[in-house]
Amino acid sequence: MGGCFSKPKPVEVKIEVVIPEKERSKEEMSPNGKASPLIYKVNGTARHYHLEEHPIASNPYHNPKDVVEASVCHVKDLENGQMREVDLGCGKALLIKEGGEFHAVGHKCPHYGAPLVKGVLSKGRVRCPWHGACFNISTGDIEDFPGLDSLPRFQVKIEKEKVYIRASKQALQIQRRTKMMAKCISLSNYNLSSTNVLIIGAGAAGLVCAETLRQEGFSDRIVMCTMDRHLPYDRPKLSKSMDSHPEQITLRPKEFFRTYDIEVLTEMQVAAMDIKNKTAVFKDGFKMEYNKLLIATGNTPKALSCKGKEVENVFNIRTPEDANRVVKLATSKNVVVVGASFLGQKAYGESSTGAWVVSNLMCQCRFGFNRESCVGMEVAAYLTERAHSVSVVELEEVPFKKFFGERVGRAVMKMFENNRVKFYMQTEVSELREQEGKLKEVVLKSGKVLRADVCVVGVGAVPATGFLKQSGINIDSKGFIMVNKMMQTNIPGVFAAGDAVTFPLALRNNKKVNVPHWQMAHMHGRVAALNMLAHGVEISTVPYLWTAMFGKSIRYAGHGEGFDDVVIQGDLDELKFVAFYTKSDEVVAVASMNYDPIVSKVAEVLAAGRTIRKRDVETGDMSWLTGKGS
Repeated sequence: MGGCFSKPKPVEVKIEVVIPEKERSKEEMSPNGKASPLIYKVNGTARHYHLEEHPIASNPYHNPKDVVEASVCHVKDLENGQMREVDLGCGKALLIKEGGEFHAVGHKCPHYGAPLVKGVLSKGRVRCPWHGACFNISTGDIEDFPGLDSLPRFQVKIEKEKVYIRASKQALQIQRRTKMMAKCISLSNYNLSSTNVLIIGAGAAGLVCAETLRQEGFSDRIVMCTMDRHLPYDRPKLSKSMDSHPEQITLRPKEFFRTYDIEVLTEMQVAAMDIKNKTAVFKDGFKMEYNKLLIATGNTPKALSCKGKEVENVFNIRTPEDANRVVKLATSKNVVVVGASFLGQKAYGESSTGAWVVSNLMCQCRFGFNRESCVGMEVAAYLTERAHSVSVVELEEVPFKKFFGERVGRAVMKMFENNRVKFYMQTEVSELREQEGKLKEVVLKSGKVLRADVCVVGVGAVPATGFLKQSGINIDSKGFIMVNKMMQTNIPGVFAAGDAVTFPLALRNNKKVNVPHWQMAHMHGRVAALNMLAHGVEISTVPYLWTAMFGKSIRYAGHGEGFDDVVIQGDLDELKFVAFYTKSDEVVAVASMNYDPIVSKVAEVLAAGRTIRKRDVETGDMSWLTGKGS
């Protein structure tokens, strides 16, 4: 099987894929004895298709009735570097002019539907103004994340000085495109206890890794395993839309995994790794051999260590069921959120809970925004309209001080206070009191006693890497897996990605950092997959994260760990500002609220390898955004 990891042929070359004639609906048993609809047997006679002939990748213009062609503007209506949203009658497209050429792609970001015309155009790609995803304007392909899908690309022609767009009506309505993927040649040849690629963890990193392998033509077996009971889902929505059901936030439907032969083993926990024999040992005793391995296990939220920590109705929000139960229990009740800063003061990431729990559940990082702490504040914000009262307990003087700085932190705190959230700062929980086994009061070390029916905890997280002890994989003193720019560990064929790793960040002179952002986890997974295929790709993306509270969003790009000053433009009181975080004379990160698309613009400058000086932002002169500054 080793040869399956050779460099795939170019897309132009026809790749033969074996597809069974009969529907593969027979379910096999998963290794733990539970029925798994994603592991099945290949039966019947095989037929041969070429990749471009697969129905999903069919020509969008094969049906004339599904095609619309319209004149959208005069050739002189757009200057180079301009974008325009144009209406074709049955849908819209984004028309772009760059380098004297016109391009047309979908006008909405496939991630959350942001209008790309308000984004940033730079060197052949457009960056989303909301969350930073990037798309190639010639192909529509996604080049940076978050999100999984690419943009549809439409035909452009020039006749008599007029610009025409020819497009599929269906593509105009859907506004997203799944990149062409290979399938597994034959699952019938495999032993259930062996796979070519094993992915431990089914979050963003694991899913993107599996999808990238298929997109690159890899046609051998791929198995993902997860402790969760669900298929991969949009974890940031746990705190932003807490009453969502699992099927509403899945990243891909069950049919997708069937179609592309990506097997998912749910409720399966790896207990140990036998690196010498390339074997994963599961908690129930089952063993699976692999050729290539990706470890993307994320982190584990810390629990309170105070007296009474075992009482009912105290939550770390990690699953849709957790979020749903908190919403149900909190309605018209008293809620206490413990933690108003980013978990462990890391960086934005994939499982933050602390401060954002108040508003939503979002990030997890080693510096600043991490999902566990984000969860805290987001949860608090989300529950204000449902709960009788919401209180936040935090050890620091100001929320997010280490990440956003004191001035921005106080502005955010004031926004929460204006929405009936009560803060208890510079203290911590000493006891949880119960009545008939259920939470009744939260006692603080300051002596204050808070009425509480529900408590959400976001006080930090630790990497979920305990099963790697004695494995031979290099782990640092805090439990993070150390990888290089290609997401490789010290063990050949073993890669790691997501919240549980430290990696060299190009933006900060290759300093080893942990950046547990949702966006970064996607990119980690892609880079790992490409290097499993020996592409030699190094990670160079700019960290990009966001949070949402009370209908307002804070966007952030860069890596501000160790910043020594904050330059603010705009009005903090009006919550319309941009904050530049500097270290010595250099801007290392930026945050904004109601100032789009400034963060995406800065991200593009940083991605181009340009340095932004402190003096550039102090003067208010934004010429540096176009490369005209210093």
